[in-house]
Amino acid sequence: QVQLVESGGGLVQPGGSLRLSCSASGSPFNIYRMGWYRQAPGNQRELVASITSGGSTNYADSVKGRFTISRDNAKNTVYLQMNSLKPEDTAVYHCNAITLARVNYWGQGTQVTVSS
Repeated sequence: QVQLVESGGGLVQPGGSLRLSCSASGSPFNIYRMGWYRQAPGNQRELVASITSGGSTNYADSVKGRFTISRDNAKNTVYLQMNSLKPEDTAVYHCNAITLARVNYWGQGTQVTVSS
């Protein structure tokens, strides 16, 4: 079992920055990949960024060059640095972890609102 706890969401003006954090507990040594997904009202959940235990990253085209995902394996924590935020980045952001056995775990979500 893996438990994920997110933090760092909030309200920010367009062009601003936020950093999301997701800490894993339970059996984090079984985690292969961690990532962030987001879901806006009326939309499907979409992948924002992911990072494997080896450090390989993947980004949605819409956030490339603006968002950076990183991982602190010693702290079992993944971060999402979000810069140059746009109103269309407004969504609930969910942390995701996939174990070596390909089991998915989800955090409760954190709201990010980009508005003036």
